[in-house]
Amino acid sequence: MQETPLCLRVGHLLQYTMSDSNTTDFTNPSTFILLGIPGLEAAHIWISIPFCALYAIAVLGNFTILFIVKREPSLHGPMFYFLCMLAITDLVMSTSTLPKMLSNFWFNSREISFSACLTQVYFIHCFSDMESGILVALAFDRYVAICHPLRHSTILTNSVVAKIGLAVVLRCGIITLPYPFLARRWPYCRTNIIPHSYCVNIAVIKLACADIRISSYYGLFDLLTVIGMDFFFIAVSYTLILRAIFRLPTNDARLKTFGTCISHLCAITALYIPIFFSSFTQRFGHNVPLHLRVLITSVYLLVPPVLHPIIYGVRTKQIRGRLLQLFTNKET
Repeated sequence: MQETPLCLRVGHLLQYTMSDSNTTDFTNPSTFILLGIPGLEAAHIWISIPFCALYAIAVLGNFTILFIVKREPSLHGPMFYFLCMLAITDLVMSTSTLPKMLSNFWFNSREISFSACLTQVYFIHCFSDMESGILVALAFDRYVAICHPLRHSTILTNSVVAKIGLAVVLRCGIITLPYPFLARRWPYCRTNIIPHSYCVNIAVIKLACADIRISSYYGLFDLLTVIGMDFFFIAVSYTLILRAIFRLPTNDARLKTFGTCISHLCAITALYIPIFFSSFTQRFGHNVPLHLRVLITSVYLLVPPVLHPIIYGVRTKQIRGRLLQLFTNKET
């Protein structure tokens, strides 16, 4: 793949910069310019093909999960309610970025309003945290199902599930609010060009001509406390689950019980590895080429929404059975 010559890229940037040459103060810029993947502009059309395919798989897969759970009364239980919450979260998170990214790749539609950019920042962080919170709820469901099977239906009632879901939404909605508020208060006097395919908080605040350490520190606080604490609670849940599994009398019983956790463990891996890798690469990966960092962070938003319905569709017997029944149109 041939990289765009440096002189052409600089000239391309100047085209946008000179259009704002009369503006010396971006304290409240009306628009930002999203460059897509810097250095790979000539390949945007080709890059858009896998992105579009992955987005289509994510939308189709998550809507299928929602449809199957809604249609089948036997799936109206705590785990499947949490899966529906996860599917909705995946749909919102991917839809908040991919359509704009694809319009950039296909139609060179690079402008995004200041408010829309900050809204995108909010949605990305809010729904990433929400995914993490729902995975904690799923870990709690597995803990109750394995360690207290006789009390599962009395502990995780519909009311409790609704309260857990509401708590996750409120926690993430409130904790994420400082991102756009802090970004809005900074003066932007350098440029309004964002070298990214969507509005990443760290990329936006780097355009400010002010001390942005508070924004950077808050991003690390969010990552290490919200995501880190969620990961800690999941680890505690699975420590208790494994202890209960090893107390079972036979290997077959242990394998069968542990098999009910495989889907959730795969979903955890699909979310946390890209989040931590992308976050630390953006902050500390200064030796990583810019186009590679942008490509990694662009892909990471699609990995969980694509993999979650595949993981749960393949590994969860009830969903797999109803999916096969849907396609074969036969009663099981």
